[in-house]
Amino acid sequence: MIRFEKNKFIDELTSFGVKAETYKYYKIDELSYLLTILSSNKLPIRILGGGSNILWTKKFNGLTLHINTKGILITKENDSHVFVDVQAGENWHEFVLWSIKNNYGGIENLALIPGSVGAAPIQNIGAYGVELKEVFVECSAINIKTLNSKIFSLKDCKFNYRDSIFKNQEINKYVITSVKLKLTKKGHHKLSTNYGDIDKLLGKSIPNPKSIAEAVIKIRKSKLPDPKKIGNVGSFFKNPIINKNLLKKILIKYSDIPHYFVDGAYKIPAAWLIEKLNFKGYRKGDTGVHKDQALILVNYGNSSGIEILKLSEHIQKEVHKNFSIKLIPEVVVW
Repeated sequence: MIRFEKNKFIDELTSFGVKAETYKYYKIDELSYLLTILSSNKLPIRILGGGSNILWTKKFNGLTLHINTKGILITKENDSHVFVDVQAGENWHEFVLWSIKNNYGGIENLALIPGSVGAAPIQNIGAYGVELKEVFVECSAINIKTLNSKIFSLKDCKFNYRDSIFKNQEINKYVITSVKLKLTKKGHHKLSTNYGDIDKLLGKSIPNPKSIAEAVIKIRKSKLPDPKKIGNVGSFFKNPIINKNLLKKILIKYSDIPHYFVDGAYKIPAAWLIEKLNFKGYRKGDTGVHKDQALILVNYGNSSGIEILKLSEHIQKEVHKNFSIKLIPEVVVW
């Protein structure tokens, strides 16, 4: 018999560490339990992975299912690649370390990204010049209402910058149960080192997946606060993409604004916009913006989800007023 935990606080399962309460809670260790629960459930449902991209703002009067299924399986390989099927509950960074240990390449730049493997396609996670979609083959999912299984191909997922079909047309409709990725073998790696300080840290050494991952980990640890010490979910906002006309208008007043040409438009670092308005290091009570990275909103101990949300909305309002740019959160607000 499946026993649910009721009126449970799951603060420790979220990276922000704010008060997070749910009416019912169940940790899914086996796929069969998921199907059993979905077949009889009448409550609203939330699917929780690593909790690294969630801002909990109020008690959820429904059922929270924590996906904790484990398993890594090589399903196919050839001289140049391996195809790996990974269960949704696996920790993403631990999977990156597994791939490096086995000298597989393709995801080394995504080291130390928090969260679970199952959440990776939802966000199309990316860092240091690499995105998940570059190694993605497909993911398996279960429809929450019909219980039908479906395989989403690379094309089906409609990946974009920190975006996918799971945040748009299919939002809250599916539970991703596993992800299949195509990783490179030794002698066939396509390494990306020209982003951030990776090249600088590597020096004159010949790069490989392990050395790149080590460099990325070092960079991330030097720039980003540890959620175990200071509550945060990493980047709170996406880097906005604007058209040429808006950029021209902004350059009249802010000639130093950094901008990067991407697919016919211009990407602007959100951190620069926030820092330009003097929010970097801002703190009110236990709610604030990190002193070293303006893109990271933090909980210094006893902040609430509502307080963090209000700060994010204030930042959005000021950025729009000064730059006519709409900042879009990466974070899911619950």
